[in-house]
Amino acid sequence: MCENRLWISKGKSQRFAEGVALNEGLKKRRRHEEAIAPVFLIEVFGAFLDQVVLFLLLVSTYAVAYDGVCKSNWPLTPRPHSVSVTEFGAVGDGKTLNTVAFQNAIFYLKSFVDKGGAQLYVPAGRWLTGCITLTSHLTLFLEKDAVILGSQDYSHWDIVDPLPSYGRGIEVPGRRYRSLISGTNLTDVVITGNNGTIDGQGSVWWEQLNAQSLNYSRPHLVEFVGSDNIVVSNLTFLNAPAWNIHPVYCSKLLVQNITVQSPPTSPYTSGIVPGLAFGSEMSGGISSVLAENLHVHDALIGVELKTARGRGGYIQDIFVSDVHMENVQQGIKVTGQCTSHPDDGYDPHALPVVSDITFTDVVGVNITTAGIFSGIDESPFTSLCLSNLSFNVTADPSTSWVCANVLGSSVNVWPEPCPELQNSSSSPSSDCFISSHPNSQVAVL
Repeated sequence: MCENRLWISKGKSQRFAEGVALNEGLKKRRRHEEAIAPVFLIEVFGAFLDQVVLFLLLVSTYAVAYDGVCKSNWPLTPRPHSVSVTEFGAVGDGKTLNTVAFQNAIFYLKSFVDKGGAQLYVPAGRWLTGCITLTSHLTLFLEKDAVILGSQDYSHWDIVDPLPSYGRGIEVPGRRYRSLISGTNLTDVVITGNNGTIDGQGSVWWEQLNAQSLNYSRPHLVEFVGSDNIVVSNLTFLNAPAWNIHPVYCSKLLVQNITVQSPPTSPYTSGIVPGLAFGSEMSGGISSVLAENLHVHDALIGVELKTARGRGGYIQDIFVSDVHMENVQQGIKVTGQCTSHPDDGYDPHALPVVSDITFTDVVGVNITTAGIFSGIDESPFTSLCLSNLSFNVTADPSTSWVCANVLGSSVNVWPEPCPELQNSSSSPSSDCFISSHPNSQVAVL
């Protein structure tokens, strides 16, 4: 069994099933190296997962490769063609607007789609740009000390329709700004680097949101819509206007070795959506997710699954393990009371299904509340499993769990969980099925 994995999946039939061609440096474009085996360490900083850090002991990715087998090494498949953004007139002085240079380079690289794809190389420098739209079979590679800067001029950001499942922007009715880097209906796209940086310079957007003066909803840093075989790795994401990485209607997506940071005061600048928090926008379903080796500290919530009456859909087959928490108010939260509907027009009879959720090998220090598990009256959350959890709580241990409309089992959990999570007829072996059968359809590094 492969170790140190992170799978994130959203949608009824979506499963992560990809490997990644990896190498040891890629200091220069077109360099060919041997693949190495990865190890995950995920850290989460800031309130409510606003800042996310994922560290991986490797430094670059060429292209997506998948043969359906879980193994430690993958064949290296470099792109056969590569160009630098400077060849199209880009200037990395932090002042020159390079939107046209990026888009001209990508337009040129489209000619290699049926020739093995191509790489767009971004050397060291500060590259100011508006929206960048990607194409299939493309690697966007940021060299060390390369920084893509999002323009703070609103006119440099395209305005697009809301996502069909939203029907409106996330903050205001109507349309929204296009994400800084985006793609729709793509396949085989890699955004990676030698620890390069994508900085959204989002302070102007945060000010607009706080002043309630937005004309359109804020953009994200990276968004993929209806795409598959996507890799985002070996990069730092800073100061997103809104969310950092937003895959929607996507499958076969791998996120690894990334650092995501925003000031704790920045409004709603979540790290990976979906990912470390599941929902509440999950009407299309979230399933088959594995998250391992997380370090969460100084946060409101450690790991959260959230939905609500009217969402429909499901959250199922979720496996979270090897988590260390420090200074967290709520260790684990699974709730059906997240009433975040944009209006009152939702169907109250559309009830979500939450089942087959496993938390194992979790240690928490200076935790206020160990767990909050709150299902829905007509649709209780079932097959919940807690295994080998230990929370050093600051409050009375007897009040450190809150449960309603849930059913599950637990073993080796401290403080002792509520009776709803100690169901004798629901054995840990059945509820924790995913721990011994971690979705054979998924192949990971």
